[in-house]
Amino acid sequence: MVEHQLRIAPAAPPRATVLIVPPLFDEANRLRRTLVLAMRALAADGFAAVHPDLPGQNESLVALEAVDLENWQQALAEVAAGIDGPLVIASLRGGALIDHRAKAAAWWRLAPTGGASLLRTMMRARVNADREAGIETSLDSLHEAAKTAPLLLAGNALSPAMLAQLGRAEPQPVAPLRSVALGAEGIAGTPLWLRAEPGEDAAMAATIAADIIAWSRTCGIN
Repeated sequence: MVEHQLRIAPAAPPRATVLIVPPLFDEANRLRRTLVLAMRALAADGFAAVHPDLPGQNESLVALEAVDLENWQQALAEVAAGIDGPLVIASLRGGALIDHRAKAAAWWRLAPTGGASLLRTMMRARVNADREAGIETSLDSLHEAAKTAPLLLAGNALSPAMLAQLGRAEPQPVAPLRSVALGAEGIAGTPLWLRAEPGEDAAMAATIAADIIAWSRTCGIN
């Protein structure tokens, strides 16, 4: 169940709604400001945009260690089911791991990634942080600890179920789908999810919105 949603909509009835599925875990914090700018750009062109706080995220009262990927997939499907009119699901990075159970007129994904890659990055960051604090850990020891108790990774307490599901999760097929990369051949901008601190890229936000709108029209949403 989703407790809070950020919604930005035009003054007139929207032509369609774009459901934003942000990156997972700490990557979401680094992209939130840019995604809000993209939502405003969508609203300026007549589209409503919705950014839900899934269980365990942001304003949610649910503890993150109490949820897993399947909970997020179900929660997102429930959000989508509650939206009237044409719906486009726009997922970024790890958000593409949880968007396939929802029903939509079209999907759009930016730099989708597998769960194992996300997990490996967070575990390496934990090993490095522990080393700086004088604590000896290894990837093997973290994987072993993750089997029986929540593991703190990048400031997120993740349950054994979440970690196990994440390790084998891959973006699932959906249609119609536009999958775009970041860079000269896709969306121009910088990989904000790699930065140490949250930032924003207004040009990237405008390009994201324009690409989603163009794709939606290709799918018959005008």
